[in-house]
Amino acid sequence: MSNVSYYISNLLEKMTSTDKDFRFMATNDLMLELQKDSIKLDEDSERKVVTMLLKLLEDKNGEVQNLAVKCLAPLVSKVKEPQVETMVDTLCSNMMSDKELLRDISSMGLKTVIAELPLSSSGLSLTVSVCKKITSQLIGAMGKQEDVSVQLEALDILSDMLGRLSGALVSFHSSLLSSLLPQLTSPRMAVRKRSILALGHLVPCCSPALFSQLTEHLLTELAKGPPTSVTRTYIQCLATISRQGGHRVGEHLEKLIPMVVKFTGVEDDELREYCFQAFEAFIRRCPPHVATVTQLCLKFMTFDPNYNYDDEEQQEEDSMDVEEGLDEESDDEYSDDDDMSWKVRRSSIKCLEALIHTRRDLLLSFYSSICPALLARFKEREENVRADVFAAFSTLLRQTRVGSSHHGNIKAGSDSALSREEEPAVAMLETQVPVIVKTLHRQLKEKSIKSRQGCFCLLTELSHTVPGALEQHIPALIPGIVFSLTDKSTSSNMRIDALSFFHVLLLSHPPQAFQPHMQVLLPPVVACVEDTFYKITSEALLVAQQLVRVMRPQGQSATAGRFDPKPFVKEVFSATLKRLKATDIDQEVKERAISCMGHMVCHLGDHLGAELQGVLAIFLERLKNEITRLTAVRTITLISASPLKINLSSILPETLSVLGSFLRKNQRALKLGTLACLTALVTHHAGSIKPAALEPILSELPALVDEGDMHVSQVSVTLLTCMAKWCPSSLAKISSSVLPGVFRLVHSPLLQGAALAAILDFLQALVLSKTSNLGYSQLLKSLTDPFHRSQSSDSTIIHRQSYQSVARCVAALSASCSKETPATVAGLMQEVKNPGSPESARVLALLCLGELGRSGSLGRSKEVQGVILEAISSTNEEVKTAASCALGSMAVGSLDEYLPFLLKEISAQPRRQYLLLHSLKEVISACPASSLSAHVESIWALLFDNCECQEEGTRNLVAECLGKLTLVNAAQLLPRLKQLLRAGSPLARSTVVTAIKFTIVDQPAPIDSLLKESIGDFLKTLQDEDINVRRVALVMFNSAAHNKPSLIRGLLATVLPHLYKETQIRKDLIREVEMGPFKHTVDDGLDVRKAAFECMYTLLDSCLEGLNVLQFLDHVEEGLKDHYDIRRVMLVPAHCPESPPSLLLQVKAGSVKQEFEKQEELRRSAMRAVAALLAVPEVERSPSMTDFADQIRTNADMASIYQSIQGGEGGGSGPAESMDIS
Repeated sequence: MSNVSYYISNLLEKMTSTDKDFRFMATNDLMLELQKDSIKLDEDSERKVVTMLLKLLEDKNGEVQNLAVKCLAPLVSKVKEPQVETMVDTLCSNMMSDKELLRDISSMGLKTVIAELPLSSSGLSLTVSVCKKITSQLIGAMGKQEDVSVQLEALDILSDMLGRLSGALVSFHSSLLSSLLPQLTSPRMAVRKRSILALGHLVPCCSPALFSQLTEHLLTELAKGPPTSVTRTYIQCLATISRQGGHRVGEHLEKLIPMVVKFTGVEDDELREYCFQAFEAFIRRCPPHVATVTQLCLKFMTFDPNYNYDDEEQQEEDSMDVEEGLDEESDDEYSDDDDMSWKVRRSSIKCLEALIHTRRDLLLSFYSSICPALLARFKEREENVRADVFAAFSTLLRQTRVGSSHHGNIKAGSDSALSREEEPAVAMLETQVPVIVKTLHRQLKEKSIKSRQGCFCLLTELSHTVPGALEQHIPALIPGIVFSLTDKSTSSNMRIDALSFFHVLLLSHPPQAFQPHMQVLLPPVVACVEDTFYKITSEALLVAQQLVRVMRPQGQSATAGRFDPKPFVKEVFSATLKRLKATDIDQEVKERAISCMGHMVCHLGDHLGAELQGVLAIFLERLKNEITRLTAVRTITLISASPLKINLSSILPETLSVLGSFLRKNQRALKLGTLACLTALVTHHAGSIKPAALEPILSELPALVDEGDMHVSQVSVTLLTCMAKWCPSSLAKISSSVLPGVFRLVHSPLLQGAALAAILDFLQALVLSKTSNLGYSQLLKSLTDPFHRSQSSDSTIIHRQSYQSVARCVAALSASCSKETPATVAGLMQEVKNPGSPESARVLALLCLGELGRSGSLGRSKEVQGVILEAISSTNEEVKTAASCALGSMAVGSLDEYLPFLLKEISAQPRRQYLLLHSLKEVISACPASSLSAHVESIWALLFDNCECQEEGTRNLVAECLGKLTLVNAAQLLPRLKQLLRAGSPLARSTVVTAIKFTIVDQPAPIDSLLKESIGDFLKTLQDEDINVRRVALVMFNSAAHNKPSLIRGLLATVLPHLYKETQIRKDLIREVEMGPFKHTVDDGLDVRKAAFECMYTLLDSCLEGLNVLQFLDHVEEGLKDHYDIRRVMLVPAHCPESPPSLLLQVKAGSVKQEFEKQEELRRSAMRAVAALLAVPEVERSPSMTDFADQIRTNADMASIYQSIQGGEGGGSGPAESMDIS
């Protein structure tokens, strides 16, 4: 301690030196010392240091002054409260000094101190007391009308303080408001602007009463009709408080909007600009009078009183390619430095952009009102305004794309007519494409770089939103692209934007559209490849890669097609080769050069002649380089699979050796790329590969075939399959290495889908290769052994999924060895009949019979039917279920033989009906429509007879079968369901509505158009008198909203009132049941309400634009007061005042353990909702959320829940920043 004091004393002594260098060095050393965390000052040293630094603020040397200010920052946290107050007092008094230099440096000092004041609860008392001292003096300084510079500094500091520490100044808010309001009428513009800024920082944390006082003051003053300059200030202030105040502006909008609308009529361009900025702020924060604001924006976006566009339009009609020089002259002729109308146009367009961005629900109306108006303004003469027009139109395109990407919408590749029907906004946009291109055609050849960049940005958005829409217009766009790439005055960014758009255009349109223009397109792209700036080269290589694909699309032979790529190959090749050989270039350029050359070899390798071997040698070098190896692996994969059958023998042995070493690397992407590359090499170049070259690779595979990473396992097994097919001799030693791992994978509960399909292919290829010493019987034994051992070893638990996997493997093996099938079938039937067999063996045997039957290789149908029926009658539940699955699978494989038998058994065996219906469901799900069509009537008749079954489980199965059967012939069967809905009993109605749920699949289907026409009739069951029918109708509605929202979007207006009605608690459905001495309350409406709230949750995700959010939230609020199950559903999307208190609910004393667990889960759900709310941008502007965050922070129990949600389940980064849990 004494050493530090001594050192500090020495420094302080040097600070009094007459030599400015001594003072500077001593102050610098002090700053470094203060920045150390370990430093501790005694009281005397604190006082001396503070006094000296304050004295140095008046030093004659500016550098010493600046250093003294920097020292104040670390000093704030190192000294005690009295010393901080001394600093603040001195700085405040210096700020009002007559010396301008001292004033400025003191202001900087105050800002430094304010920035360092602690926000945590431990240092809050210091912050509050210091703020009070500063504020009282600043309020005095603001009143100094005679000295404007003091006022400006005071307002500046106040803005800083309110921005960071507004919560600590609550007691001063009222006096601050009283001091700031008069400054809005100051004669100095700078004072007014800074006052508006300070008021903006005051708004988020002030009380509602104070906010109303501020708003009312502005309205009252505006109503008096003040001078225009003051009116501008008041309108600017309104815009600022709207931006900062958020939803609180909403209650004043009814008065504010008419007032601002009135002032747009005043002939003052700046005032109009501020009015539209205010409208933009209102739109971004609250839902105002959209129609009024839109009309005003559309009116003033064309406000250009000093310019006549008619002449220009006439010119455009005469010729679309006018010399730019003439254009420039006409622009200069009309330019006027005093003309401010462009500001009005720009602000109204920005206001429209805000409207498009915030109100996606009005997208269709925007296409009829705003879209044509924006297109007409593409001719705007002012460059900055034109850029904003392009930005607004790009926002409209982005919103269209967002709107068309919901679940269940038509995916790329489906027919365009269906797509247009599903997405009316996209269809409306498609009709505007010719107009857009016609208008942008000239802009692309203008000298203005900003305009061209705006055009390319807009066209890129258009290509993303409607892929293929520009196909007819490519000839009109190419001159603009070429101009931007070749014009010498074009900037680097302009070229990058042009190349980026061209790349998107090439990706989203067919190659044939570009082939006629190759002669014009290629030279500028090649010139860009040779450019010295790496970003241009990188982007140009991507474009060149796509142009190679255009020259000869994949699958086209050397002579096919009318387009001959030969004249263009040399040009692209030499430019790319130069970049490929260079080693002293940017990493991105290296990778893209490898990729581009790879595409050249793949598509045009037959044109490269003698150059080819040199290129392959370079690829091998890049493969050995750690930085470029992944790109090289992918490129070799591409070349291997080329239809041109490129000769790789010169590099193949070394390539295989290097690839084998990559399988050991701990880099997943490299492993996957290497496995894919090896698969391609083995498949296409097996003749050039010696078995010995594959041995090192095989030795690496056992470690990769593991359930820990199913995708890597799948790709590894695919490689083994290729080896078995093309290089069978290489698999001689497989039984001791990789095969045990494959069998472990087969028995894994995680195996399914593509990984299982890969193993089936492998086993078939292996048994056909006949090179391994493992034949059919050994493989079969390895697969089924664990199921026979399980009776003696209780520790081995076989998962249900592994039964299915092994059954499919057995069927795959039998399909490859048809001679072995009869014996296998006999053995399996014997296994099922043998009562001494373990349960697992019997279940597996039944499933194997089913899979064999599915492949149609079973035979002996009568005997098999008897075995299956006997198994269905078994007392063992697992055996019965397996028999049911097996019968369904057999019927899929041999429909004519097994389906009549199955239908007869369903009618004759009511006790086994449920299991047999499961079999029928499998038949309907798995059989193609063409096979089933002959049996539809008999299946329908059977299901129709059982649709009123009393057993709900059976009824649901019947409904699923009906729904899936309807998909076979929708035109004929959907009307029958509708008829049954009108004529049937409540049970029949519930079955029909459930059946409709199963007709709604998440992929496009032929039934969609029919369903869209009739789903309204089925949704009328939401008003059914039977509560169960209403519940299943809600479940069906939820399924439609989730899988195919386009079906129900148009019906929301009629359906939502009935949906909301089902969320209400109905007392007539609540009854009391006596259970001995206790009374138990039963709520029959709970399931219906839960289903309704689940629908609401789904609608938030898929149909948000069709909801009135405020009305929606009213029902959410009611749901938070409902039963535990419903509150859990509600707390995921909830955003309403009731959510915070629900955290504080307590369980009654003496409750059972389950009650405590339920309550704990409810609190965690509520906290997840809170974490999501706190992640909302600028949530700290809401005083109620700030108070609630404080409430959580101060409650230890809630703080721990919040931290566990943040840490364990992830609540986004926002909450951690907006709320300090200490």
